[in-house]
Amino acid sequence: MNQSDISLKSAALVKAERLANIEPFHVVRVITRAMELQSQGKDIVNLAVGEPDFSTPKPIIEAGVDALRATQMKYSPSLGTDELRAAVSRWYASNYGLELSPNRVAITSGASGALLLCMGVIISPGDKILMPDPSYPCNRHFVTAMGGNSQLIPVGPDTNYQLTAEQIESNWDDRTVGVMIASPSNPTGTLIEKSQLKEISDVVERRGGVLIVDEIYQGLTYGSDSSTSLEISDNIFVINSFSKYFAMTGWRLGWTVLPDAYVSDFEKLAQNLYISNSDVAQKAAIAAFSEASISECEANRARYREQRDYLLPRLRELGFKIPVDPMGAIYIYADVSDLSDDSFEFSQRLLEHGGVAIAPGLDFGDYRAREHVRFSYPKPVPVLEEGVRRIKEFLTR
Repeated sequence: MNQSDISLKSAALVKAERLANIEPFHVVRVITRAMELQSQGKDIVNLAVGEPDFSTPKPIIEAGVDALRATQMKYSPSLGTDELRAAVSRWYASNYGLELSPNRVAITSGASGALLLCMGVIISPGDKILMPDPSYPCNRHFVTAMGGNSQLIPVGPDTNYQLTAEQIESNWDDRTVGVMIASPSNPTGTLIEKSQLKEISDVVERRGGVLIVDEIYQGLTYGSDSSTSLEISDNIFVINSFSKYFAMTGWRLGWTVLPDAYVSDFEKLAQNLYISNSDVAQKAAIAAFSEASISECEANRARYREQRDYLLPRLRELGFKIPVDPMGAIYIYADVSDLSDDSFEFSQRLLEHGGVAIAPGLDFGDYRAREHVRFSYPKPVPVLEEGVRRIKEFLTR
């Protein structure tokens, strides 16, 4: 064995220990297999991917095209362009009556970029963040990536699949520095009542910690008005995105509203991690807040509700237990314990033999994960009808 072989062998053994605590996305295996089956000519009803089924509103697309034709795309300030930060600030003023300084708005590379930066400015090695189980899996992995630990607290239908102030109080210890919650939630689609949010905020503030609220699905609520945790306190990290309500998933743009004390540190970290956000995406996103764009988004929201209202009762009729109606986002979190004792294996069989892709509960935590699956319903009702037909046929074989 020569020296170069020894060097290559040694290099292959170098791996960060944190990777052992970062799990793969199980649903990606389902989606990858679904794509393989589609490439073989098999028709698949995909209810696994958490993505709007509508095109980006025309005003946004046109603004992006106009920007590409008119100017050269360049680096922008790390916290985003002044124009877009001001547009976000006006959005909070017009929708929620909040006077929000644009200086507190940080434009990020998707909500994922926002979450990574938030964890970067909050967490020191060994610090702990409390979050509900089930919840979006990347949240706990962002904590791990920054050297912290996430403590998943089991929640169920009795608390609307949300953390309570009492649970936070009883689980807080000397290493806890913060709490992360989501409203509307992925995967459950549930909301946190304003009074409950105030209780949570009070507990976290009294404990000297930070509260992070995922509002990525803000605007996608059904039967209740949209709200923001900024109505409760200015000391909350609020995460939002252009991906869901504005249907801009592929543009990779989000934002954070920061407490004043964290803005400079957030900017410093953003400068070093990725310099700046997509210039063309930021120019296009200014048009997201236009009257014409909002009109499209609201029409889409009405269709999401129609899709939810079609799928929800039919899943119950098929034997899926859904004790809490999802009031927001684009998901239905369903208990399959009467149908299977392994939701991942159930998802695989449904895909292979039923032609329907769904997300297994393993992605969203540990608590009763093998008893649950997640349906993503942004599909035309005829597609959902076909999905229901296939599931019924699969279950009666």
